[in-house]
Amino acid sequence: MDSGAGSIRRRGLMLVLSSPSGAGKTSISRALLERNKNLSLSISITTRAKRPGETSGDDYIFVTPTDFNLMVNRRELLEHAKVFGHYYGTPEKAVIDCLNEGQDVLFDIDWQGTQQIADKVGDDLVSVFILPPSTGELEDRLRRRAQDKADVIAERMAKAADEMTHWDAYQYVVVNEDFETSVARVEAILVAERLKRTRQSGLVDFVTRLRQGY
Repeated sequence: MDSGAGSIRRRGLMLVLSSPSGAGKTSISRALLERNKNLSLSISITTRAKRPGETSGDDYIFVTPTDFNLMVNRRELLEHAKVFGHYYGTPEKAVIDCLNEGQDVLFDIDWQGTQQIADKVGDDLVSVFILPPSTGELEDRLRRRAQDKADVIAERMAKAADEMTHWDAYQYVVVNEDFETSVARVEAILVAERLKRTRQSGLVDFVTRLRQGY
């Protein structure tokens, strides 16, 4: 057995980013994945249609409503919710396997899913809510990405006010006024959470050996 710091192992964590649609959580998520080798994305399943540029298995796993319901009934999902008329969910086994191997998993989900996960996994969860700098900027971002029709944008703006009322259910809050600053702040949260004493198995034995002069 390794008698040095190499004997310290860490359980992975679940890093959840939530925000109103258009506030920047997806862009921040992509940056985090590019810059952190020990962070992988939890791929959600969804019943909605693919958007331009999306790939099944990379962005989402696209399934039929029937298949989705079967997974719910078999209790194979950590969380699931209906958002804007479509169903979304997180397969459980792949996530738990990653945590046991010390791999961190990133979630891009809404507050409903976050609460379901929190009830199941407890201390494995680290939750961050991303806020836009203003309502006007949020609407501008939705229009600039040009993925949705005007009526869908209006629906998302109406829902944003409700979504933002859940900010205080999260452990951390980041206002996405500047993209690079926001990414750096979430990275700082990730580093601090990785260093938490309670996440490091073998630490007690390591300190004991230090005190004994080893």
